Amino acid sequence: MTVGSVAALWRYPVKSMGGEELQSSTLDLRAFHGDRMWAVRDLELGAVTTARRLPALLGCSARFVEEPPAGVGPGDVADVRVTFPDGTEITSDDRERLNAKLTELVGKSVALVPLPPMNDKAGYRGVLASKRDIRSQWALTDDEPLPDFSMFPIRKLLQLSIYATPIGIFADAYAVHVLTTSSLRTMAAIGGDFQPRRFRPNIVVDTEGDGLIEQDWVGGTLRAGDMALSVEIPAVRCSVPMREQPGVVADPEVSRTVARHGDRCFGVYTDIVDAGTVRVGDAVTYEPSAEEGAASAAMGRLADRLRINTIRAGNKLMPKGRAH
Repeated sequence: MTVGSVAALWRYPVKSMGGEELQSSTLDLRAFHGDRMWAVRDLELGAVTTARRLPALLGCSARFVEEPPAGVGPGDVADVRVTFPDGTEITSDDRERLNAKLTELVGKSVALVPLPPMNDKAGYRGVLASKRDIRSQWALTDDEPLPDFSMFPIRKLLQLSIYATPIGIFADAYAVHVLTTSSLRTMAAIGGDFQPRRFRPNIVVDTEGDGLIEQDWVGGTLRAGDMALSVEIPAVRCSVPMREQPGVVADPEVSRTVARHGDRCFGVYTDIVDAGTVRVGDAVTYEPSAEEGAASAAMGRLADRLRINTIRAGNKLMPKGRAH
């Protein structure tokens, strides 16, 4: 079933910085070509960090010095040019100067690091987040509930409790983030500046109608060009979308609208099923998953209940203070 067409494509050479809008892109089984090949490492925490912890990173944007050749990936990256809020541009081959400028910007010791090889697990290690960390990163007050992560598979949650990002890509959770124009229109009508750049999608799908259409795609498959994506889970939104970015004004109403009317979710996370090429204007089709039998569905509901209870129990055990 055709559900729309590709309205925009984006890749982000450096995690947590503004990216590059594309007319076409190839995808391998890792990610968009060249996506999230660099990140900022917090030298005090000894881990890759994000704009959730250091919002000043959102004031930067990054682009490749030259189009990355075929085959780039973990352990083999292409040079980038970082543009700072004051207009200064520094390339990744001048790392000492670049790191000094980043450290000055965020107010703590950090460094730009390339995507490590797949076998360098230490390069992907994260920091166990405390409840206070999560409240800060999601801009929650003390009386607001913590985000509901029950839609994440247990295996993914365990992975992200050890590593800052999935092995092989500096993305928060999954390879490709998809957003629809229907969701943008629906939320904008409720309140807030819902321009797509605020949410850092890889693919924006032009769709008709109203509502958070992509939420109904979870469990199915999207196809565009000759690539295919499995729609895994709704995208849980932190405080990043409400913050100022180049060409995007700060707007706390965005986060309030998503929290109240989207249960803190907006857009969907997907994994790559078939590698291929996608272009702006390509038709997007959706294939629902095969219908489950009644017994299978009942088991699925039981598994979901057990998963939610496990996550809630884990939340109770989570440390209360901030990780340093």
